[in-house]
Amino acid sequence: MSDDVRFFQRLTIEQVEEGHELAPKFDEHGLIACVTTAAHSGEVLMLGYMNAEALRRTILTGEAHYYSRSRQVLWHKGATSGLVQKVVEMRIDDDQDAVWLRVEIPGDASCHVGYRSCFYRSVPTGQGEVHELKFEESEKLFDPKKVYGDAPNPTIL
Repeated sequence: MSDDVRFFQRLTIEQVEEGHELAPKFDEHGLIACVTTAAHSGEVLMLGYMNAEALRRTILTGEAHYYSRSRQVLWHKGATSGLVQKVVEMRIDDDQDAVWLRVEIPGDASCHVGYRSCFYRSVPTGQGEVHELKFEESEKLFDPKKVYGDAPNPTIL
């Protein structure tokens, strides 16, 4: 599958910023940041990372693939939970070092903790020291133990 999508070599600023060639800039770990939002509302669902293979698979299949930094494996979002992210639109930023996906998800949840968005808590600002996070989502949309079992979360630690 790796040869089906070609990334161009980054040659000039003009090529990268104004050209028609996909020349992603992966970081020193071979990763590119990916912000994922809900297509219908624009709500931020998650921030993930893609390596070259995840980016290729996302382009080829129209379903979001990421690279798990903690597990160091390619990850097809929703393969376990059934909450597959169908890509409605993919964009790359001006210097091609970040990706934005607009996705549709069956069940309308994206977070492995069971909430709709991975950004389900807010941090108070402008009030001095942070004392307590505020939950912006009050209900989980699915039970993570039923979906993933009792295994500890491999993305934590």
